Amino acid sequence: MASDFDLLQLENDGETAPSKPLDPAGLRMVEALLFASSEPLSLEELTLRLPESTDVLALLEQLQNTYASRGVNLVRVAGKWCFRTAEDLAYLMHRNVEEQRKLSRAALETLAIIAYHQPVTRAEIEEIRGVSTSKGTLDVLLETTWIRMRGRRRTPGRPVTYGTTDHFLIHFGLENVRDLPGLEELKGAGLLDSAVPASFLVPTPNDDIALTEDEDPLEDGSLFDEDDADETAGS
Repeated sequence: MASDFDLLQLENDGETAPSKPLDPAGLRMVEALLFASSEPLSLEELTLRLPESTDVLALLEQLQNTYASRGVNLVRVAGKWCFRTAEDLAYLMHRNVEEQRKLSRAALETLAIIAYHQPVTRAEIEEIRGVSTSKGTLDVLLETTWIRMRGRRRTPGRPVTYGTTDHFLIHFGLENVRDLPGLEELKGAGLLDSAVPASFLVPTPNDDIALTEDEDPLEDGSLFDEDDADETAGS
């Protein structure tokens, strides 16, 4: 019969050994690249800079766990990785953040329409809003780099189509444009009347970079005749 000592030894032998950290050198390299980069880095970008056999995704996940309780966290936005101040410490940064100009209501409405309905033209934006949209509003949004000109619609006048960018996702902390709130979430946040018509639908956003069947690519110099094309389409 086994003694108490033998049973204790068996129990100790059966204990799961603490997990060992992955490649320490690899962890240091990933950490250094992310820390030094001024913009989020994708898995592909990190993989190109590290030794071929490196399990970059596993290293990123371990770093994410390591930094989870620290003052900065490793987060994934727009499909890329970067360090961000922990959300509960954001108030400490207020004094260091430059005061930014607030977007007008027209700009916010236009941005929302582009995010949910992309690819969309200026005339289509105006139809959804029910009022005209000045080129200045679109220019402001283009300056923020949250939207971009995608191509030209295959309709008379060939108006420019607009869509969102990775900078839009990064600024709003979204991994994908499909993470934008749906109908029920908008109601819950008080952004939509709870008594909206039953036929009202919030479209599923799609920011696929590939042009759709009714879009043509922008030609050289086409940015300068955008006004003419949009005005022709809207007439």
